[in-house]
Amino acid sequence: MKVTRLPIDPGPAGWNRLLEAPSSARVLEEDITADWLVIGAGFAGLAAARRLSQLCKGDRIAVVEAARVADGPAGRNSGFMIDLPHDLASTTYAGGLDADRAQTAMNRHGIGFAREAAEEYGLDAEAFTLSGKINAAATEKGHRHNLSYAAHLEALGEAYELRDAAQMRAMTGTGYYQSGLFTPGCAVIQPAKFVRGVAAGLVAQGVALYENSPVIELSRDGDWVARTAGGQITAPKVILAVNGHLARFGHFTRHLMHVFTYASMTRALSADEVARLGGQPVWGVTSADPMGTTVRRISGQGGDRITVRNRFTFDPSMEVDEARIAAVARDHDRSFAARFPMLADVGMEFRWGGRLCLSRNNVQIVREVEPDLFAACCQNGLGTAKGTLAGKLAAELACGERSAMLDQMLASDAPRKLPPAPLAAMGARAYLRWQERRAGREL
Repeated sequence: MKVTRLPIDPGPAGWNRLLEAPSSARVLEEDITADWLVIGAGFAGLAAARRLSQLCKGDRIAVVEAARVADGPAGRNSGFMIDLPHDLASTTYAGGLDADRAQTAMNRHGIGFAREAAEEYGLDAEAFTLSGKINAAATEKGHRHNLSYAAHLEALGEAYELRDAAQMRAMTGTGYYQSGLFTPGCAVIQPAKFVRGVAAGLVAQGVALYENSPVIELSRDGDWVARTAGGQITAPKVILAVNGHLARFGHFTRHLMHVFTYASMTRALSADEVARLGGQPVWGVTSADPMGTTVRRISGQGGDRITVRNRFTFDPSMEVDEARIAAVARDHDRSFAARFPMLADVGMEFRWGGRLCLSRNNVQIVREVEPDLFAACCQNGLGTAKGTLAGKLAAELACGERSAMLDQMLASDAPRKLPPAPLAAMGARAYLRWQERRAGREL
């Protein structure tokens, strides 16, 4: 299979730009052999490599990444590893009780594996902390969404706390929010710092990592052969951890929905601006409405900054242009100005887009797609937790290491086939526009 189109990630990955510049990339420029090849060094690929290193000690494990680690989608998310149900197609994130209990257990399994990695590789609290998160409501409708979700959590037996407007203002410094719903099980990460730390830990343990080495052809000649512009890797077993890019490797080509979401990050705030803002130095909120605005305030490496994330666009080509980034930027500036009028003179330093891969029935792909070729893809907007889980389980599947969690994943439905392309595009775009309009001031 020739991979004729390579991933394109619009704008700089802001989280990665806050860190020190990485050392020079090790690019694949020769022909090598390995016992295992993992394609993709995001959450799924790194989790797969780590699990392989645990199960197959002494085996040669190679990971190839099309860009630099943390410059792709793994470094472009909002940094929430969410444990609870988080269905973006739902008005309150909730689904059926049994399905949500099963999904929560799986998300927590992925978060637990990430936590173990953070501990093993000595990552600090900025890179990974189990601090919980808040669904913030800016409107009465959003507040009702939170109350409905709280009732769902009650039925699930999950802990939560409701926060009033005064508590929200004390945390955020802004009076924009009417209420909030706190849940304790979410991990909050600096995504670039986390994935770079895990990648460095794996390399120190002997995993061979090749960056700026996109695979342009994957074929089988006895063993699998992955060819890049500068060399090739031959391995008996391969794990594809490329999320929506899986379709360009020839699998599930009519089953995956490719969506972009977007973020903007301010320049570092001055001491005077920090004082004007008030509130706590580190916090993060998702919106009570799934289409609403996610906001994080950070205070660490890179200074005091605020990030806003909103807008979703359906893009089957998996590419967007600079005009799209500019148009979305205007929406981000409006969202920021509405929430932080005391920071009217603060501009955005970084703006970017990030790719999501969704299935119509909200299921993942963890399976053997061809003999000795395994996929850990389609994370449905929760790439941090679900991607970590998918990579771990795909490695176990490839090694014949069965578990109740893996059996549960394998028993899930396959992604539903999409309608013909023109209908899928029209329907998805109309749905996203309607959902965003409905979100109102939550956006």
